Amino acid sequence: MKAWVVERPARVAERALRLVEVPEPEPGPGQVAVRVQVCGVCRTDLHVVEGDLPQVRARVVPGHQAVGEVERVGAGVRGLWPGQRVGVTWLGAACGVCRFCAGGRENLCTEARFTGWTIDGGFAEVLCAEAAFVHPLPEAADAVHLAPLLCAGIIGHRCLEHTGVGRRPGARLCIYGFGAAGHVVLQVARGRGLEVYVATRDAVRHQPLARELGAAWVGDATATPPVPMDAGIVFAPAGELVPVALGHLDRGGVLVLGGIHMSPIPSLPYAGLYHERVVRSVANHTRADARAFLAEAAALPVRTQVEEAGFADLPDVLVRLAGDGVRGAAVIRVRG
Repeated sequence: MKAWVVERPARVAERALRLVEVPEPEPGPGQVAVRVQVCGVCRTDLHVVEGDLPQVRARVVPGHQAVGEVERVGAGVRGLWPGQRVGVTWLGAACGVCRFCAGGRENLCTEARFTGWTIDGGFAEVLCAEAAFVHPLPEAADAVHLAPLLCAGIIGHRCLEHTGVGRRPGARLCIYGFGAAGHVVLQVARGRGLEVYVATRDAVRHQPLARELGAAWVGDATATPPVPMDAGIVFAPAGELVPVALGHLDRGGVLVLGGIHMSPIPSLPYAGLYHERVVRSVANHTRADARAFLAEAAALPVRTQVEEAGFADLPDVLVRLAGDGVRGAAVIRVRG
């Protein structure tokens, strides 16, 4: 089968990804083999390819927003069958017994494995996944529009929940950086009755999309919203935005950092944190997050804005993503 692999991380402009022929993986006990139809392209993939996340394998297949069909099941698998449509997400496995897993926080498991980083992912014709971490998906939905929900949507949903205002109609939320996650979170937040403000530097693609999706205000990444915010979410991997966003919070406001990688955060004056303002990060997601978000996205419904590309075009898509050249989310089609 064909798969895109990273052996030596490098900037995407240097074409660190290689398209190679590898044997199809065979599912072990408790696993399923999934024939990939489409796979979303995420900033986390960019961080894997470019080495912002430490290299943990000699060679890895990135991609963690895969939609496909179960092709083969390993011993002991129940509830999944060949031909069933499923989604494979970032959280690929957790130990299930540590204090984090036992406390409902498997996203913090020290033995967790992650699709497209510590285990091979969806930029391949077939991938193997732990059956317990695979999510059944509706057969009637368009696979291309489902793919961004499997990371951008799930992580965005977790960020929204961690703001503490995600279910408080009328609360004011500002989103910093408006890519795949931002455009999904805006829809969920508006569906819950929040006022959503968007700060993003791209005036060609991202700002118009935010307006189309109903943002109450749209401005440059460092512009000051017209009113104080109850909460903010920083999706852009730019540490310099943290003190800016803190300065926009009202008393008691919460700022959530939604990325897996971020440039250094400048020193913060204590006055920026005073009056019980909070800064917190979000790390990974749980299976419960995925189930809750996918149900809510279907009920609203969330409509992803997608730029689709062919399997062979993945390196070019990553270059465009690195330059903020994607409107909404990027998805590659692995097979027709």
